[in-house]
Amino acid sequence: MSIRITPLTCSGRVLSGRRPAWLASDADGIPVGSAFLRLFTDAGRDHLAELTLAVHPAERRQGTGSRLLDAVVAAAREDGRRYVVAQAQAGSPGDRFLAARGFRKVLTLTYARLALDAVDTTALAGIVGRHHPGYRLTSWHGTVPDDLAATFAASRRAMDDMPMDDTDHATVTWDVDRVREAARAVEERGELLHTVVAVDERDGSVVGFTELVVPGDGKGDAQHYGTAVLPGHRGHGLGRWMKAESIRRAREDHPDLAGLLTDTADSNTFMRRINDGLGYTPTHKVLRYQLTL
Repeated sequence: MSIRITPLTCSGRVLSGRRPAWLASDADGIPVGSAFLRLFTDAGRDHLAELTLAVHPAERRQGTGSRLLDAVVAAAREDGRRYVVAQAQAGSPGDRFLAARGFRKVLTLTYARLALDAVDTTALAGIVGRHHPGYRLTSWHGTVPDDLAATFAASRRAMDDMPMDDTDHATVTWDVDRVREAARAVEERGELLHTVVAVDERDGSVVGFTELVVPGDGKGDAQHYGTAVLPGHRGHGLGRWMKAESIRRAREDHPDLAGLLTDTADSNTFMRRINDGLGYTPTHKVLRYQLTL
């Protein structure tokens, strides 16, 4: 089959990066596959490129994916990238494709779901209501309030040491502008960002956070983003406390919401224990791959 690869210009907003794209079409001009490459532009990640590639099931195993990958790799090299990262569900055609084309598996993620109609509300209220001396919870929708913005941005470094196995995770530097830009990006997609934080009562600073992104209509499943606690405040149960409050607020604020989704590195045993204890049920595994250029 004759395949033509056409570079495209993607006009969509991408936080801290550029997103070139390629379209694969057959001799009749019918699209059969596509590839997107996120080229990070922020300091600490400007050596990485993130790949998303798809081929129509009926057109697989005819070289289309390889042609798209060749175009992507050439562009990444030309842009001075050292690694291309991609991910695929374990056991899927994408998993086999990446493994066969020189990508190295660097991380296994377990995806899990909490059905909100099955939540033990009494147990949840007990977790949320438990006193944690020296700390309090607060939350907001959308962009962080001005009085918490600086310490909230500083608390993001709690993610720097999360288990990532062999992935070149890089270090993302967060400031108030970046925090607000991330919230705006969620809003522009038509989704709702809800954040719960733990505050140190001694100085009013944010020392931990958990984020949840809810569909704009408040229906279907919401997606957890990050949950983390600064090193000096770990060991007090703050992660579990914040996530329980996030669940409680999701049920209260969005009664039509069906469930909450989360993904956790298999090596992150601490967060996996929290998820298991709160009733999240594993659904599938996703493998993250990395190609060295």
